[in-house]
Amino acid sequence: MKRFGFAKLMLWLGLLFIYLPMIIMVIYSFNASKLVTVWGGWSLKWYFGLLDNKQLIGSVLRSLEIACYTAIAAVALGTVAAFVLTRIPHFRGRTLFGGLVTAPLVMPEVITGLSLLLLFVAMAQLVGWPAERGMVTIWIAHTTFCTAYVAIVVSARLRELDLSIEEAAMDLGAKPWKVFFLITIPMIAPSLAAGGMMSFALSLDDLVLASFVSGPGSTTLPMEVFSAVRLGVKPEINAVASLILLSVSLFTFGSWYLMAKAEKRRRAEIAMTTQMQAVA
Repeated sequence: MKRFGFAKLMLWLGLLFIYLPMIIMVIYSFNASKLVTVWGGWSLKWYFGLLDNKQLIGSVLRSLEIACYTAIAAVALGTVAAFVLTRIPHFRGRTLFGGLVTAPLVMPEVITGLSLLLLFVAMAQLVGWPAERGMVTIWIAHTTFCTAYVAIVVSARLRELDLSIEEAAMDLGAKPWKVFFLITIPMIAPSLAAGGMMSFALSLDDLVLASFVSGPGSTTLPMEVFSAVRLGVKPEINAVASLILLSVSLFTFGSWYLMAKAEKRRRAEIAMTTQMQAVA
């Protein structure tokens, strides 16, 4: 009992350490005072004031757009990389390829950002693209960074799959590409969703890479917040952060509900198949 009580205490302390600052931020987003550290009563004026702050709203929309594009591209590239690593075990350069895929996980973001900046500058001088750094260069940088996370998550799921299902489909005449899209993709859909959500969150939160590869007119939300807090935290920052926290929480809960529902349906189908086999 003592061990269980200590573990439960550590769990609650850890949760408080993580979520208490977020709760305080949400509470102070309703503060009527212009001073963040002084409570002046409850008010919604900072939320309505966001409608007039076009620069902050623009950075939020820009960050969300880049995060969506990054999630889509990272899931596509990461799935292909994971499929190569797990389904093609023997090919020349496999170790090098695996190291290149996972390198962004351990490489400091400063090094990655500086390398990409030098790459874009060299490409602009040689081929004339990109003519200027902006949303496209930020998207490329974030995709390069997030693809590694998707590849790791999807690889773990692919190694757990039962290959007999895919082999049975090919024995019945299905082509490999049809097996991949109709059988493999649905079975690894939870890992794809997890990788996509992780990529979205990492892109939305990134500051270092975006600072290196961004240009005029492409300021993201983390860059806007970082430049604003140098002069002190403004109440609008608390308001926009609370809205993003709410939207991300709803998106995460919805994704979890859909994946849990799909997993429950899959288990029911497996149980039904097992019963039919037992009867046969």
